Amino acid sequence: MSSNKSVLASIAAALSGFLFGFDTVVISGANLPIKELWQTSDWFHGTFIMSMALWGTVVGALLAGIPTNKLGRKTTLVWIGVFYFVSALGSALAPDPYSFSLFRFIGGLGVGVSSIAAPTYISEISAAHNRGRLGILYQFNIVFGILIAYVSNYLLEGVGGEADWRYMLGIEALPALVYTVLVMRVPQSPRWLLRHRRDHEAALAAATRLTSNAAAAQEMVAAGTVSPEEASAKKASLFTAKYSKPLLLAFLIAFFNQASGINFILYYAPEILEKAGFGTSGSLFSSIVIGLINLIFTLLGMALIDKAGRKQLMYIGSFGYIVSLLMVAYGFYTGAAAEFKLVFILMFIASHAIGQGAVIWIFISEIFPNQVRAYGQAWGSGTHWVFAALITLTGSLLINSLEPWVAFAIFGGLMCLQLVFVHFMMPETKGRSLEDLEKELMG
Repeated sequence: MSSNKSVLASIAAALSGFLFGFDTVVISGANLPIKELWQTSDWFHGTFIMSMALWGTVVGALLAGIPTNKLGRKTTLVWIGVFYFVSALGSALAPDPYSFSLFRFIGGLGVGVSSIAAPTYISEISAAHNRGRLGILYQFNIVFGILIAYVSNYLLEGVGGEADWRYMLGIEALPALVYTVLVMRVPQSPRWLLRHRRDHEAALAAATRLTSNAAAAQEMVAAGTVSPEEASAKKASLFTAKYSKPLLLAFLIAFFNQASGINFILYYAPEILEKAGFGTSGSLFSSIVIGLINLIFTLLGMALIDKAGRKQLMYIGSFGYIVSLLMVAYGFYTGAAAEFKLVFILMFIASHAIGQGAVIWIFISEIFPNQVRAYGQAWGSGTHWVFAALITLTGSLLINSLEPWVAFAIFGGLMCLQLVFVHFMMPETKGRSLEDLEKELMG
């Protein structure tokens, strides 16, 4: 069923993940300069400067099911690019912390909506045998965007003097513009056209653009065709007993993703590394190493996700989380060398990339039935971003009021609970059609 056309469409949609990663982490380079410039309190800095984008992400994720279903996956993806573009320029030119926070909020809306629309679109145009590999393109682009943000911050340090942070934030407008142009050229999701527009002819035309031949296009349309029973059924409500299992699975995988401390480390990487013993320049360069390790192990996850499966990668990631977080806590507690702490921080990043990072968006996009997939994605992604915002909101206070080893020990303990979740509750979804998974999870 799949062809180079569907791969190219998946890549275009997944580029929203690049902007997601870039926008999320680029603030780390502007963190300390902005704090010095506007002389805000730790509370204001954490609540508005650092986490306002994440609150935008929460709102975007929770509401994303509406435009993703009403306007369509493609149209929503186009608007995401517009949001990123406006946010980048506005944040770079902001004259005060209030307007800065507003434009960061707009960028957060783009991040939140993209975490729904892009995985949903990719899962719906993919075949069962390669849905994992195409789905993880989104995560690959997130970590690639994170790496490029770290590199960009490092290269732009000092370029604009005290205002170099404006260049760090404003440069995102360029990839946002490129992404918007590219995603305008992809077709709508055939499954969306069938289920939300009941337009068989348009769905067949879209499937033909995505596949290599007419037979494959017919197969794609047949797989997503609405049955007479579904067509006559009332509009599905997500929060009903029959969806309780996928709702719980999405909540738990999203909760544990953030309970690992990943956003705490990515957002505050330079500050954490300074506390570990690196100088300011060394902490920025070490942040690049973090981004590079993230990228390498995401590529490994891409190679394994349709072979080893989602659950096996979560096992690997969980064990890696536990060892690395507890060893970082030990390093801070004993005053070990900065290099010792960095090694285990990198192990943590690798564990995240091959485990949670590789699995979360694919898994959530797979476990909900077709008729509520966008709203299910919004539930899982919204849960993820609420906890991400809470952790980032308290991060500035956490890093300055607690000993670092305490924070890392807490995260390590929570990952022991994730291992229990993976072993006893998480189903394996590799190689299964979306319709077969629906039958299993609906009982």
